[in-house]
Amino acid sequence: MGGQDTQGAIPATLIPGDGIGPEITRAVVAILEALGAPFTWDVQQGGLAGIEAHGDPLPGVTLDSIRRTRLALKGPLTTPVGGGFRSVNVRLREEFGLYANLRPAKSMVPGGRYEDIDLVIVRENIEGLYVAFEHYIPIEGDPHAVAISSGVNTRAGSRRILEYAFDYAVKHGRKKVTVVHKANVLKALTGIFLETAKEVAPRYAGRVEWDDRIVDACAMQLVLDPWRFDVIVTTNLFGDILSDQAAGLIGGLGMAPGANIGADAAIFEAVHGSAPDIAGKGIANPLAMLLAAGLMLEHVGRQPLAARLRVAVDRALNGDGIRTRDLGGSASTMDFAEAVIRRLPEA
Repeated sequence: MGGQDTQGAIPATLIPGDGIGPEITRAVVAILEALGAPFTWDVQQGGLAGIEAHGDPLPGVTLDSIRRTRLALKGPLTTPVGGGFRSVNVRLREEFGLYANLRPAKSMVPGGRYEDIDLVIVRENIEGLYVAFEHYIPIEGDPHAVAISSGVNTRAGSRRILEYAFDYAVKHGRKKVTVVHKANVLKALTGIFLETAKEVAPRYAGRVEWDDRIVDACAMQLVLDPWRFDVIVTTNLFGDILSDQAAGLIGGLGMAPGANIGADAAIFEAVHGSAPDIAGKGIANPLAMLLAAGLMLEHVGRQPLAARLRVAVDRALNGDGIRTRDLGGSASTMDFAEAVIRRLPEA
């Protein structure tokens, strides 16, 4: 039986988000309360809820809260299309220098297309093609005749994310890091990433193996033989795509947590969308946000609580068979939360 956590509660910003966000947030907060209330929440708004409350999808009060706590858990945030607003998630990453995106993909429910998946995607979060230096060139009356975009990868940014991936592998007992690139074609933009990897990797010799893959070969091998991978580290666009592909191996984004890590702040999230079609029905799966809370516990040094949380989740899912509709069950959002809470004392 797990003991009570005796450490003090840690201040953190909580952003429930849009659509199903408030529902899954309630479930996750209830579970964390039962786990010993490791966080003291400052609740703030973002996305559509931020526009409604403050006229901005990323209000100043929300940013101020994260600057103060340097730690946040957030539900899905919607950036309005055509409203002149930049992506909320991109703005958060840039504002707080959240250079590392961590996306674990671990099998939780047996019987899917793949069994025993356990890999981690480490994605560079603020460089690459997502800097979005874009413009159009008009030709013969067509204002959008040519679209041009420039990507930016730096030696320093590449080194920072590569070191993060290798350090993560060492800390978590991982055996191999695979560096994914497209240096055969994008010889400068992703060549610098591979070149820097060849400088960084030898420092970890004897502790972590490493290899490299061209991104299209990696995508194919993730489908054919995902067990060959352990930790994958890559640039921004490739990481965005491959992390969703990896989530598909374990049943979809409903079980995919994400962590955005910087030198001075960290934001943890459910990476799925706001699912407005099922919002308010009480049937959303809170698992992605719950697992993100587990990553958050690890980040602040509460590994025993994170381990208890994962054990309780596994026993609720696979011991008790309590699953939401997307996993083939009939449990409501709070049914699942209550099942996890019942399992916590023995975890």
